[in-house]
Amino acid sequence: MSIRRLPEHLVNRIAAGEVVERPASALKEIVENALDAGATRIAIRLSNGGLDRIEVSDDGCGMDSADMALALERHATSKLPDDAIENVATLGFRGEALPSIASVARLSIDSRPRGADGWNRTVDNGRLVAEGPAALPPGTRVTVEELFGKVPARRKFLRSAKAEYAACLDIVRRLAMAHPSVAFSVEHDGRRVLGVQGDEAREDRVAALTDRQLADNHVIVSLERDGVRLSGVASLPTYNRGVGDHQYLFVNGRPVKDRLLIGALRGAYADMLARDRHPVVALFLDVPPLDVDVNVHPAKTEVRFRDPAMIRGMIVSGLRRALDAEGFRAVQQADAAGLAAWRPEPMSPTPIGAMPIFEAAASSPASYSQFAPASFADRRPSFLAPPPQARAEPAAAPAPEGHSFPLGVARGQVARTYIVAEAEDGLVIVDQHAAHERLTLERMRRAMEGQENGNRVASQALLLPEVVELDEPACDRLEARAAELKDFGLDLERFGPSAMLVRAVPAMLGQSDVQGLVTDLADDLAAYDSALSLKERLDLVAATMACHGSVRAGRVLSVAEMNALLREMEVTPRSGQCNHGRPTWVKLGHGDIEKLFGRK
Repeated sequence: MSIRRLPEHLVNRIAAGEVVERPASALKEIVENALDAGATRIAIRLSNGGLDRIEVSDDGCGMDSADMALALERHATSKLPDDAIENVATLGFRGEALPSIASVARLSIDSRPRGADGWNRTVDNGRLVAEGPAALPPGTRVTVEELFGKVPARRKFLRSAKAEYAACLDIVRRLAMAHPSVAFSVEHDGRRVLGVQGDEAREDRVAALTDRQLADNHVIVSLERDGVRLSGVASLPTYNRGVGDHQYLFVNGRPVKDRLLIGALRGAYADMLARDRHPVVALFLDVPPLDVDVNVHPAKTEVRFRDPAMIRGMIVSGLRRALDAEGFRAVQQADAAGLAAWRPEPMSPTPIGAMPIFEAAASSPASYSQFAPASFADRRPSFLAPPPQARAEPAAAPAPEGHSFPLGVARGQVARTYIVAEAEDGLVIVDQHAAHERLTLERMRRAMEGQENGNRVASQALLLPEVVELDEPACDRLEARAAELKDFGLDLERFGPSAMLVRAVPAMLGQSDVQGLVTDLADDLAAYDSALSLKERLDLVAATMACHGSVRAGRVLSVAEMNALLREMEVTPRSGQCNHGRPTWVKLGHGDIEKLFGRK
């Protein structure tokens, strides 16, 4: 078969296949053109998920009739003033979007520059069908109808109207995040579904487009290194989602999807999130044009960095610094379902011995008779149980005031698991195991950092070495990592084919469950060893050890122990969540308490 030139209409359809995959692709190209035209307001109208109609109106610079005709030709663009494509600073620059869309749909453009008359040009599947004057405000209106209507082979591969609408909305959200100075509105089948005002702060725009609660549960990321600037918004670890769909990366104002972000987020949030939970993140990278290639993908959704390791390190460092600066902070949004569970109920007789026990930490002993009427004992029905038992401790000094400390002062212990503290602005409840687990991990990390300066993690030799029986592959994995584990103070050696001999454990773990610790370490290495880097593997080992060395639920704590735990939490980074991403403390504000009693 001889070589031949393809006809123009077929060339345009091939280009459309690269640039225009679905309604969302066409919408993205048109909105990017509006942004490059300097628009401050962009209004979008969709019909049937964009399958039937897409309309984008903006107040940008507009085009005259000559520019409009040129814009519908392939490889014609106003966005490259010279041939230096590596210095491109606009969102679109290929000059393929409009002619590609016009080759597979009915495309109508109405535009008017300021101080001039408006003009219309309509192309139906590659054929010019109308042209003439148009009445409209300064700016441009682009309408796309019946996308792939005359290309049934492409049309049948499109998804349902709902799925296409969701993709269109996601595109608008990303572009709106990247340009908080521009107002966006979206209507779908006559119903307004999105609206944001211009000149918003970046964190407010991100919260408005993801979840309003993010406005109260985020950290600001800011870092600059070697001419690269990283900024953005990241959620607290305790504010997370079950899927990773709320993670956004922007490079020089361009929304991109890059696997680099996923790996960097995993490294930044390691040991602060469970592996099936994901943070809400919007990060913005400003990179010198020569250090990033934006001409990798026809739809410009991917980029290639000259130094990807440096970019990943910046993302991890920037997020870590921002999260560390928040200290013990955690999500403190009152849960509606939890508040609803508090309700007044009628008192009913309780059998003797069935009364709950509240471990009270009082500043001075007090008996129940102090608060009961003198004649109460005579009037008390015989079927009622005795007063509930409680533990009271005499204090060597008066209890400190709650306003002196962010997490308040301990007032009691519930179910031998939760510390109840009084703060200036409400009631604080702390999960003692989760909190101490985080504190132990941070101590272990500091000890590992001290190792770099010649110090060693202190270990406690066992009086009698303990034998832990495991299967042979588990023993092989532990033996291979024995040197790394010894750096943490865990000294173990092979003891036959299916057992490990433990000679010493980290001193900071105290009287830990050696059997459970070694077993869990073997399981973790089996699950994640090959998939993690050395740094991530060491963090995993430290987290597992910290879990075994922390104060367990069910242990009765003294008042001094409770307050010591609260004070250490206040000065320890990331103490607002445990090593698995669960919150270590929650607060019931005075306003919430007043609601429970109908005062508000």
